[in-house]
Amino acid sequence: MSAIITVENLNKTFNTKDGAFQAIRDVSLEIEEGAIYGIIGMSGAGKSTLVRCLNYLEKPTSGTVTVEDKDLASLSERELRQLRSSIGMIFQNFNLLMQKSVLANIMFPLSIAGASKAKAKKRAKELLEIVGLPDKVHAYPAQLSGGQRQRVAIARALATNPKILLCDEATSALDPQTTESILQLLKKINREMGVTIVIITHQMSVIREICTDVAIIEKGELVEHGLVEEIFEHPKSKAAKRLIIEGKDPDEWEKKNGEIGNDADGYIPLDLLKEHRRIRIVFTTNSSYEPVIANMILKFKTPVNILKADTKNIGGTARGEMILGLPDDLALQHQIIDYLKERNLEVEEVEEDA
Repeated sequence: MSAIITVENLNKTFNTKDGAFQAIRDVSLEIEEGAIYGIIGMSGAGKSTLVRCLNYLEKPTSGTVTVEDKDLASLSERELRQLRSSIGMIFQNFNLLMQKSVLANIMFPLSIAGASKAKAKKRAKELLEIVGLPDKVHAYPAQLSGGQRQRVAIARALATNPKILLCDEATSALDPQTTESILQLLKKINREMGVTIVIITHQMSVIREICTDVAIIEKGELVEHGLVEEIFEHPKSKAAKRLIIEGKDPDEWEKKNGEIGNDADGYIPLDLLKEHRRIRIVFTTNSSYEPVIANMILKFKTPVNILKADTKNIGGTARGEMILGLPDDLALQHQIIDYLKERNLEVEEVEEDA
């Protein structure tokens, strides 16, 4: 596959009353055609600014954005408007026209594009079937639930047959069950319609559930990016390790850093775990199905503390992970690590400041 979006050395600076604020710092990334690409970071990290630069709703201070081999900086306003018709966008607060019916909301972008009323109406009804709301043709947004409003917003974004769908915190205002249904709908759109989807989120659960690739943004900088499963198995940046090893979404981690969470959220800051050496192991599809930890303890005749154990859904595949506290004996530590690696387990050190 080829890149449908390429970002090179992107910078965005805003002039505020307190002086210049650099929201994006030298970001470069490629989004492959057909991917579901996640961009995650804390509030204020710059991820929403980044996604708005992808269709030039925000014009970068420097750097280039190329969409379908077109450098957006080289396009006239008219050409930009034409390009944006191939880039749909949905938002956290839906942005529906409250005084118009569901059908009229979906017809609206088609009317602007010059489609006949009959053609726009036919397309809108087709899209309502796709998003599972064929009976809401004459309803108004105020009569719908949050999940139904987002489905209408998705239908409207798809009205002009876009090749790219940008989702800016599209599930943040929804409850977990509704979020899951919207994510499944986006998966279906990606699979059946071939739409490339870019998801801006602060929820790691969204990235794990739906995305093929992820970029982690911190203070305007791209600190890590790659396939979701690879970053899950081998997180390199401190931000990725906080997300994956400590298991907290960025905003929640920021609020609770240095505190012990309750049992319901399963959060224990790693600096409060007292073992001198800790490792993280990941069970993948190539891992042994034997009771590895029990057999390891029997083999080496030494206790090993399981500090954390969890199973996560990564793109539809269950991936297990554990954090183990190893005994103090250095030679024994090496033997245990070698034993785990021989059984096709991914093993990595957990640093003190992960």
